[in-house]
Amino acid sequence: MELISALKFLKLHQVPEAWVDAVWNSEFTERQPLDDTIEEQLTASGDEAFRNLYECLLTYAADGQSVSSVGTLQNIWAILVEDRVSVKSLVAVLSFFVLTGKDKVADTQQRVSSLHAASLYLLLLGIPGSIANKVFHEVLLDTCSDLSSHCWPHDSGKKRKRDGLKTSQTEGKRSKPQQKGTPDMEVDEEEEEELYFSGVDLLKIRDAVFLLVQTLLRLLQTFSLKGRPQSASNCTQIFSKLLYFEPVLGHFNFAAVQDITKLRSVPEMAFHGLQLLCSPKHGNQRESLRRVFHCLLYVILMMNKGNRGKPPLLVISQAILSTRDQAIHFVCHLVDELKQLALPFLHILLQHICFQMVEKSEFRIHGAQAVGMLTSEMTSTDYACFIKWLFNLSRHSKMVCRLFSVDVVMVLLEQPERRPGECKEPDLACFLPHKFLIQSMLFAQQMDESPTVQGHALSCLAQCLELPSLDVTRAIHDLFSATGTQTLLDGETTEGILTSQPTQKTYHSLPFRTVEISSTESFGCDARENTTLLLQHVKDSKTNVRKSALQALMSLMKHAVIPMSWENLTTLSERCRDPAVSVRKKALQCMGDLLVAKPDCSMVQKAWLQGVVPALADSENSVQDKALEALDQLVLSQVKPYSASCHLDISQKLTWDLLCLLCHKCQNLSPYFSRAFTIWSKQDKFTPTFITNLISHTKADHAEGAWLFLSKAVVLSPRLPYGKILEAWDNMISSKDENVTTCCHILSVMGNIAAYLNEDTKDRIVDDLMSWLKTFNLALEVISAAVETLYHLGRSDDIKQTQAFLNQHGGELLSLCEGYLSSVILTEKGAENLNEELMVKHLHTLGVVSLHCPAEVGKKTVLLVESVLTIHSDKLAECPEELPASLPLSQFKANSLPSRVKAHAVITLGKLCLQHEELVQKYLPVFARELEVGTDVAVRNNLVVIMCDLCVRYTTIVDHYIPNISACLRDDEAVIREQTLIMLTNLLQEDFVKWKGSLFFRFMVVLVDPVPVISSLCEYCLLHLLLKKNPEMFSQHFIECIFFFNSYTKHKSYNKFPQSESEKLKFSLKGVQYREKRFQIYRFLLEHFTDAQRFHITNKISQTVLACFVDKELPLDADGAEMLSETFNILSLKEMKLQAISAPAGVMAGEETEEENMATMAKAVVQAAQKKVVSQVQKKAFIENTVPLIISLKILLEQKRSPALRDLMTYLQVTMQDYRNEVTEFFSGDEQLMAELEFALRTAEKEREMEEQMDTCTLTGDGKTPTAQVSVQDSPIRCRPLLSVSCATPQPPRPSCLSLGQSQTVRRTNRSRQEEPVKLITLEGTVIPQGGVNDRAISTPKGGSVNLTFDEGVSAIFSDQGTILTGLVRETDVLNVQPNEQQASRLRQWNVQSPLCKKKIKKIKNLAK
Repeated sequence: MELISALKFLKLHQVPEAWVDAVWNSEFTERQPLDDTIEEQLTASGDEAFRNLYECLLTYAADGQSVSSVGTLQNIWAILVEDRVSVKSLVAVLSFFVLTGKDKVADTQQRVSSLHAASLYLLLLGIPGSIANKVFHEVLLDTCSDLSSHCWPHDSGKKRKRDGLKTSQTEGKRSKPQQKGTPDMEVDEEEEEELYFSGVDLLKIRDAVFLLVQTLLRLLQTFSLKGRPQSASNCTQIFSKLLYFEPVLGHFNFAAVQDITKLRSVPEMAFHGLQLLCSPKHGNQRESLRRVFHCLLYVILMMNKGNRGKPPLLVISQAILSTRDQAIHFVCHLVDELKQLALPFLHILLQHICFQMVEKSEFRIHGAQAVGMLTSEMTSTDYACFIKWLFNLSRHSKMVCRLFSVDVVMVLLEQPERRPGECKEPDLACFLPHKFLIQSMLFAQQMDESPTVQGHALSCLAQCLELPSLDVTRAIHDLFSATGTQTLLDGETTEGILTSQPTQKTYHSLPFRTVEISSTESFGCDARENTTLLLQHVKDSKTNVRKSALQALMSLMKHAVIPMSWENLTTLSERCRDPAVSVRKKALQCMGDLLVAKPDCSMVQKAWLQGVVPALADSENSVQDKALEALDQLVLSQVKPYSASCHLDISQKLTWDLLCLLCHKCQNLSPYFSRAFTIWSKQDKFTPTFITNLISHTKADHAEGAWLFLSKAVVLSPRLPYGKILEAWDNMISSKDENVTTCCHILSVMGNIAAYLNEDTKDRIVDDLMSWLKTFNLALEVISAAVETLYHLGRSDDIKQTQAFLNQHGGELLSLCEGYLSSVILTEKGAENLNEELMVKHLHTLGVVSLHCPAEVGKKTVLLVESVLTIHSDKLAECPEELPASLPLSQFKANSLPSRVKAHAVITLGKLCLQHEELVQKYLPVFARELEVGTDVAVRNNLVVIMCDLCVRYTTIVDHYIPNISACLRDDEAVIREQTLIMLTNLLQEDFVKWKGSLFFRFMVVLVDPVPVISSLCEYCLLHLLLKKNPEMFSQHFIECIFFFNSYTKHKSYNKFPQSESEKLKFSLKGVQYREKRFQIYRFLLEHFTDAQRFHITNKISQTVLACFVDKELPLDADGAEMLSETFNILSLKEMKLQAISAPAGVMAGEETEEENMATMAKAVVQAAQKKVVSQVQKKAFIENTVPLIISLKILLEQKRSPALRDLMTYLQVTMQDYRNEVTEFFSGDEQLMAELEFALRTAEKEREMEEQMDTCTLTGDGKTPTAQVSVQDSPIRCRPLLSVSCATPQPPRPSCLSLGQSQTVRRTNRSRQEEPVKLITLEGTVIPQGGVNDRAISTPKGGSVNLTFDEGVSAIFSDQGTILTGLVRETDVLNVQPNEQQASRLRQWNVQSPLCKKKIKKIKNLAK
């Protein structure tokens, strides 16, 4: 009677039978209206009533009780009948509570009551006899089981949202607001107001959910779902959703025999429920395992799998990651428990994890870790089978598949290597070693068509060397070692063929089946070629590839895999000046890592300095900061007090080695190094303690480095211990062994501290310097430093006093120099007994001193220096009239002085001119003439430097001679061309020289200089130094380039510069032999045009070039025809097309991201709109400006029978590709031209179609249908080119658009080179059944140990021989999805004939008629 009492609160006797019948008739799908009074009485019942009834029913539930209690259990139904309690009414009333709580606007009590009612129904259903008493209803069972997802708020806090599982697409974006005044908005506001739950409310609902799930587990222990696959599938999905119900710490123990009453969390009970569903009690275990693994797939992938559509990604959190880890451990547990029964499904699970992975790096990392944990449960044979499948996946057309295969390889390499002997199948043993993973899967991806995959593979290759595995290290050594062996398995793998659909847009159509991917691509290893490829990747056009290649190159040198050669180190350090900021930072990091690993290697030290120190002058502040940080760590912070008794550690030794290199081999880096001191001084790095520590090193073996550092620091830190510095000065004066660099640095220090010394000390130092200089035994660098120090010692606030000091001491030195020169020049045998070194030092001293005291330079001194360059004159002592300046120095009678002496004399004469304008006017014509006719390379090189220096001070005077200087850009000597380029660039940057006359065009000629270093330097100067200053520079001079390089002077405006015949000949690029060089310049200019400039220049060419020929302003002679041909060929260039029109829309093929990025989509829409507008504008301009000229020119050229007509037609063919359907509209004024153009376009299209057919078909002699295989060029792994030893930057070939026929010929040639014979092998034993089903499947290749294809209602398991093991479906129910090319080839046989055969057949038919 306790049971009947507990049932009273349900008011079963008061419920109308009609209402009960209506509830049952509605199949429990909707809530039926109940009498208000009864409804109020029912809703008034509290939680206590439900608990009492639950306890009563629990005593009758069969929970593993003994058989003796069966009589008692059967009495429950008798009790209900005896008390006239209708089971039908009981179920109906319980469903009333269930459906009430399921409503979206249900309050807390309604939700709790609903959950309790669902628990009562499930408990009642578990009592034996429930089926016979018609308690079971499948819809109600599914509703009660899934009630927790409706009652539990998805966002526990404030106002509840409908779905708490955020996707990556909606993260960080606001939803679109609804329009005001709509009824929907009012309803939403009311719902949100009622959807507030406090912490107590949430706790009540959670306890009710806990009880419901516990009751469902009780039901599954006794109630079989065999024969009810839909209910079993629903339960599987319910438990998979409950895994996210609440966060759980730690790992569950799935192996222990669990009592459900001891389970303390909902996720733990959910895993137990999934385990129960895999028992034989609930149907076919294979089908149960398939369902469970399929649901866990999306838990592991961290996706929210809905009923249809693409699964959105979950927002990764600690709770999501914890659930994922639990799911992986649960799968491992099932595999351990069920062994061979679960292994096939583990294969499928792994395949789908790999195949459905998204591109986001965070998801890929976790996915790869999951694959690694799951493969650890496999035997070696199964593992090898999976690796074989993964290898095929790494050749898939989807970029993300290839990318993820690299991540999986990295995880697998961290596991212990499996030995080939452990594999039972010898054919699969080759897939077990780590060597296969590295060489055939990881390193092979460097040839991938996607830069993303290339970069990731190279980055992972660098990480491999950090793994503590000897097998991995050995495999990488084999790749780059000259004695390394081939890792290609003989006949095992060749070109990749994908039988899976390239892109799966309808994600619900991808069933949980084995993913079949077959591949037959080979990859060979050659150590020299591999190193060359890596060096090419360092110069790749893609930023991420360069960064990864730098990391790989550094790691290979760091671990001595490739030699630490200067070539490799230079390649690394040069990237510190890469155009991309991120690459420069990466290069700095790599150089630092390599130096830390190899601190004793002098080549690494030098390369580090050449990479890091110039970065201090980088235009990007972040790069400067990174370089400064590196110098701070390795140089500044390592300056400690020196003691002869203490040994320097590795870091300190490295610091002084670097500073010593800066003193000798890297002196050119000193200006960049000085920038660091300016920043350090602002940061107060040069404290008195630091300076004291630095000075202590001036007595060490590495003193030269200390003096270098001190010479730069003393300028910014005047507080110095002057006594120690003066002591070092005295030692240097008395010593004869001090090297040149140290002397210069000491002199620099003395000059900087001169202002803080007393007069006596200054006088003593001046005397020392003068006595030192008068010996003329010093090196040239020391002479310059000594004179500069002398200036600092005599400098004062009074300028006159300073100049008097310089005149006094400088006059003494000038007198000595003049006397020596007189002894050589004026004596009869002076030149015969010449001491060349002493002569050079006197000339150098004379030039340096003359800059400080120009008033002391007499006329005789100038003539003496001039005589060094010309002739010994007996009349020189009498100072005769000056010789005429119109002749060059070499036109005088030659003297016998060495070339080195003459070169220094020129420099000295230039210094004299700097201080005397009259000398400039006198000698400048001489210098210009000498540049033209002189033969001494050193003299002419110095003359370029002198004239450019004079241009800074005497700009107006030297400006007239700029053409003479620029003529040296085509000098026969490379050193003069390079020097001229550098000096002119400096003058142009500072506006001392303007782009006047032919200067711009002469600069352009340097772009095609035969020396690559010079042409590259010119490109850098133009793009990075000069174009930024004048962005319109290229477009302003482009048209005139056409006239200048073709030496065409008949135009009234262009190419009218005053040039000598020799200069014209020197810079002319006229003729067929220079055609490629001309177009190289044109392409360079056009590549750096904006679209506005391209549009403008196209119209301007029509108006200023084509129109001149139409109006007969320019004659249509042979030169005119060449000009027209050149113009049409330029207009046909690909670079001439507007980028807004010619740029491909979207991302590259095979490069589509897994998630659609809204910003990218918006950008694509804007680009499409821009393209349409620009296209219309260009079309209008073409019709109005160009078409009339083209029609007129065609008529004129036909009359003249000019060869330029062919180039005109080619230009029209190329141009009309964008307006294929508008030929009639464009050329309605010339029907003949319209017909010819349409015919030419049709012919070109037929040729392209024929090429495509020839590319996709194989010509066979027997006429059989060729095997459908994906061609080599379609594979994402590009064929290895034959490489030379040099490491030139791989640049994409410039397509020649001069004519359509030429471009097609190039394409045919490229294809013929790519389509070299490649062995195509299909995996043996592959079963490819014919036919298909509605849902597309991905079938399985034979040759693996597990080959499954199954889905709901479809299950076909094939053995290795292809026989059906389970006959649930026909073979025709399995669909083998292939790329479009393969499908097309199977639909019909290609009928390929040569064009000649077609013409013969057509001719025979015509004759027959």
